[in-house]
Amino acid sequence: MRQLFHPTTDQFNLSTILNALGDPTRLQIIKNLADKSEKTCACCNVDLPKSALSHHFKVLREAGLINVRIEGKQRFLSIRYEELEEKFPGLLQVILR
Repeated sequence: MRQLFHPTTDQFNLSTILNALGDPTRLQIIKNLADKSEKTCACCNVDLPKSALSHHFKVLREAGLINVRIEGKQRFLSIRYEELEEKFPGLLQVILR
């Protein structure tokens, strides 16, 4: 299975992160993941076709906002709190308000 791209902390770019969060669907996904637990794609409570959801997850992942872990056929999503807080202190708290 191919590896998914997850940027390192050094590769985080504020404008890319803000651009990813500028879409209401992606912002809702982040808010649904905000309880700091890992969730499956189906638990994001967004009513969109699977292909559209996959696109939004990819944008969030490549911006550095979420981590995607693959286990069998399941994909588990979580926010990269520690890395984001290290690079941009306080950003997630402001976004999640």
